[in-house]
Amino acid sequence: MINLIGTYECKADAKGRMMFSSAFKKQLSSVLQEGFVVKRAVFQPCLELYPMKEWNLMMEKINKLNRFNKKNNDFIRRFTAGVKMVELDASGRILIPKDLFEFAGIKKQVVMSSSVNIIEIWDKEKYEKAIDDASDDFADLAEEVMGNTSVDELS
Repeated sequence: MINLIGTYECKADAKGRMMFSSAFKKQLSSVLQEGFVVKRAVFQPCLELYPMKEWNLMMEKINKLNRFNKKNNDFIRRFTAGVKMVELDASGRILIPKDLFEFAGIKKQVVMSSSVNIIEIWDKEKYEKAIDDASDDFADLAEEVMGNTSVDELS
């Protein structure tokens, strides 16, 4: 499993191309050639960029769902809606497909932020608003999510 670190800003051009952070390139050097999958995020107005290896692990989990259960089938359809494969070009850029670019409301300033094993791609203003909006509730959220976990369980 990949553990990514960092939040980096970059610019997107009118065609949806954006420079891939050199820090992420270093962290992902062993898997860059395999490419990536980009998709809509489930809970936020941003995109999720999965290294192909991580995407395949996710698909293994999803493939275990019983497709004769309507909720599972609906989830699979929504989760994979608009999924696209992307690669770094010779200049070190990725091309975000237009429909996904529009979904995320990306204008020009972009934030690429690590989220454990994937990279979130945000319009900068939306990212800053999401961080600001969550700051008031973060202490409560941290206590609820991590407060009942013992130190032994975390290691």
